[in-house]
Amino acid sequence: MKNVVVLGSTGSIGTSTIKVAEDLPDRIRLLGLAAGNNAELLREQARKHQPEAISINDPAKARELSEAFGTACEVFSGTEGLMKLATLPAADIVLIAIVGTAGLQPALAAIRAGKDIAVASKEILVMAGEIVMNEARKNGVRVLAVDSEHSAIFQCLDGKPSTFVRKLWLTASGGPFRTTPKEEFAGITVERALKHPSWVMGRKITIDSATLFNKGLEMIEARWLFDIEMARVGVVVHPQSVIHSMVEFVDGSLLAQLSTPDMCLPIQYALTYPDRAASERVQTDFPGIGSLTFEKPDPERFPSLELARRAGEVGGTLPAVLNAANEVAVDAFINRAINFPQITELVRRTMDRHQVMAHPTLAQILEADAWARREAAA
Repeated sequence: MKNVVVLGSTGSIGTSTIKVAEDLPDRIRLLGLAAGNNAELLREQARKHQPEAISINDPAKARELSEAFGTACEVFSGTEGLMKLATLPAADIVLIAIVGTAGLQPALAAIRAGKDIAVASKEILVMAGEIVMNEARKNGVRVLAVDSEHSAIFQCLDGKPSTFVRKLWLTASGGPFRTTPKEEFAGITVERALKHPSWVMGRKITIDSATLFNKGLEMIEARWLFDIEMARVGVVVHPQSVIHSMVEFVDGSLLAQLSTPDMCLPIQYALTYPDRAASERVQTDFPGIGSLTFEKPDPERFPSLELARRAGEVGGTLPAVLNAANEVAVDAFINRAINFPQITELVRRTMDRHQVMAHPTLAQILEADAWARREAAA
């Protein structure tokens, strides 16, 4: 039995994690649940699973939940609440599924408290991969991938060192505009961009999949998770989303992890690792799929990949700037303040204006993040 804390329990990854816990009641106990603003769903989850503690952003909603539950579970709020849940003494693993930068401090707190972490929030490793992985090594804890692509690479590597690797291949569905002519990009609507061909995800990550910024962030994440330089991280477009990623070894052999797209599978693997637990949830029908195809990503139509490669190669504070500027740009697009191609243009402009600081402290990373948000919003 593993005691699991879920930060972001009411979002897409969080609700999938709840399903996994329900599939494996003899292996997973939900010890702590934290939500952003969805108090009703958090209340429902807590009533069903009886965690030791819960947390929600709004202190007023926390007071209401506290009155509802009495002494049945502790109720916290805000940033302090996330930190409390991340360091619960009985926790074995903390799954971080908070969109944006809010998961960074709780992730570090969990690591320093000796907890393994499962990372579904890309920002943690994109912004502060060097710090997070150094802290994990120092405290002897695991950083486990929840992204389907990084879970696939983790499974294919199976403990092999990076010296055995020629290249890590992240697969990309290509998003909804894989075949859309570039001259039509300026007319892409928010509604069209939110229709992903393979996955059901939150708004931010769905837009990132349409621009391929999601894949760019994953490249930087892979660089830190697997201790490998950016030159050995590649992207291949695979529209069927059945091969979740591949490892090409130095002898030319390739290993791939395949399954019908379902986030419950990588979540379950992270939470039960190093075991594999039986589950009937994911079924893969190869005759039904028919064929698997591959394409090169088009850098002209999707320049986000080269921006991410540049950020990952330069390092320092530049990945934090890339991430923050993209968050501002996506928000501006969703609010119809800019058009689809301007997302990438805004990120590039912000990166070009930034003075990079090498090997930054956490405070300097957060400062660069704040600077990039101001610059991108100006």
